[in-house]
Amino acid sequence: MNDQLKDFLDSKVEQYNTLAFIKDDPICIPHLFTKKQDIEISALFASIFAWGNRTIIIKKCKELLQRMDDAPYDFILNHHDSDLKRLLGFKHRTFNDTDLLYFIHFLHYHYNSNTSLETAFINGMTQEDETTENALNYFFKYFFSLEDAPARTKKHIATPAKKSTCKRLNMFLRWMVRRDNKGVDFGIWKNVSPSQLVCPIDVHVARVAYRFNLLHRNQVDWYAGIELTNYLRKLDATDPVKYDYALFGLGVIEKF
Repeated sequence: MNDQLKDFLDSKVEQYNTLAFIKDDPICIPHLFTKKQDIEISALFASIFAWGNRTIIIKKCKELLQRMDDAPYDFILNHHDSDLKRLLGFKHRTFNDTDLLYFIHFLHYHYNSNTSLETAFINGMTQEDETTENALNYFFKYFFSLEDAPARTKKHIATPAKKSTCKRLNMFLRWMVRRDNKGVDFGIWKNVSPSQLVCPIDVHVARVAYRFNLLHRNQVDWYAGIELTNYLRKLDATDPVKYDYALFGLGVIEKF
């Protein structure tokens, strides 16, 4: 391991893992709330919408929240069929109101018998699992286990079983699981260890990882995310995904 590279990446983590990072990133959406369930629901939508221009992502998230009276948990649990009409016509890229109505249906089903979205993931994994792979595979199956789940919606929930990077869900898990004193990630889920997280990877993060020889797999898929995370564990075995800040900052903000 190159100590100089570790020092450089650590410095970039310190640079970007700050409160100043929040306002321009989709993570600003769950930071609008204090109730755990509101944080979870808004974070899930913010992560699912997180591809493309960050300003537009944030704008569309706020539009959706307004349609739910800026109280997503209350809306999910207590809406009437007539309330769903206000969701019609919502669209963000390929995510449309058909997808949205199924998300609402699933979340209503889940929160009727669970106090946290965490169980939708951890019921599929154990503390001995090296990564969250089983949790993500379980979530996909559970999410689409309800009757009349639209086939088109499956493109919005990734799964390692299909070799997807699961970039957006891995980012969501980072938000929920990572805990430090910086105030960016929430750390409100206690049954998953930060050491089990997989680094979110897309073309920007992969580009930086290739440049630093952190990644050698040609295809940017689930296995590339695992390879990258395994290297990051050499830098910090207990919290490898903190380096997402460094790689994202270098790749997206600095265009490194």
